[in-house]
Amino acid sequence: MALTRGDDYPIHQTAEPVAYAGTDRNFYDRYFFNGYPAEGDGDAFFAAAFGVYPHLNIADAAFCWMKDGRQVNLHASRWLEMERMDLAVGPITIQVLEPLHRLKIAVEAPEQGIRAEVTFEGRSFPIEEPRFTRRIGPRTLLDYTRLTQNGRYTGWIEVDGQRHDLDGFVGTRDRSWGVRPVGARDPQEAAPTAPPQFFWLWSPCAFEDGDLFFHTNDDEHGRPWNRRAVWAPLGSERDGASDFDAAAYGVDWRPGTRHATRATLSLPDGEVTIQPQAEFFMLGLGYGHPVWGHGLNHGPLKVEREDFVLADLDRAMPHHLHIQAVSKVTYRTADGRVRVGRGVFEQLVLGPHAPSGFKSILDLAS
Repeated sequence: MALTRGDDYPIHQTAEPVAYAGTDRNFYDRYFFNGYPAEGDGDAFFAAAFGVYPHLNIADAAFCWMKDGRQVNLHASRWLEMERMDLAVGPITIQVLEPLHRLKIAVEAPEQGIRAEVTFEGRSFPIEEPRFTRRIGPRTLLDYTRLTQNGRYTGWIEVDGQRHDLDGFVGTRDRSWGVRPVGARDPQEAAPTAPPQFFWLWSPCAFEDGDLFFHTNDDEHGRPWNRRAVWAPLGSERDGASDFDAAAYGVDWRPGTRHATRATLSLPDGEVTIQPQAEFFMLGLGYGHPVWGHGLNHGPLKVEREDFVLADLDRAMPHHLHIQAVSKVTYRTADGRVRVGRGVFEQLVLGPHAPSGFKSILDLAS
């Protein structure tokens, strides 16, 4: 474990901890948060993101609130001016109160009808995920490190004059840094051209006595190139989490989509059932957004609000594939113990994936 307090600041240079340095046009340094009530079946959910792109000289941020079938997204972008410690983009600010433990999100956008004061406190020491490195031929597509941490929230969110109390909310934050496609697309395609393929599942889950983390990146045959499952007891310190020796999954796909109706995780000590309750669209945070994609140049400063009626979104559109589903999670261990909690089930499935029956770039479940 190489994580240090410096890793909670956007000062990385490579997909390594702070001690190492390097350069790449597509380098980024990013914060992400999500939160939802620890109990129940409602769709209340918020998410925030803040990205720094040193070689593009851009910083951008987003803040989203979902409730009652509606998702409100606040986007902001500015020129970085080469100052990476300024953690504000227009109305959205990140504060590191206690590295690796407590952070704060503040939003003050009265013209867009959105305000927030949200504090995250980690439930345990963050885990360091295996380094994500993926190449297409000679070209590096991904090369980054990520820390992930479940936590509890305090504070409030106000949208159009209605205030929502966050007491009792839990969720996940991550910090990632390294190389992934950002900014304007490279005008020169890879040679020979390779059809797109990306399979990603991520399910951080919060239970009364601890946190379960699972993720997988699969190739088109279903072979994992990055997979991990971890249990972190509540309150565990550095090196207190334990890895499972093996993990497998199964997904029931909703017909006409690439989104799950149910998923199971098979672990050496039992099985986890994930039952999605509501879908949050990552487009709201800029992922795959045709206008607010990460690292794009919008000038010295630009701020904009957009609203989604979730029932109206076409799930077959490529930019609507990437979601986080707020889910009920049941963990049954081999000794008969049953844990019930909540989590998110993030899904981004593009291109073929043999175990799921997907054969082309965007064929849908039948």
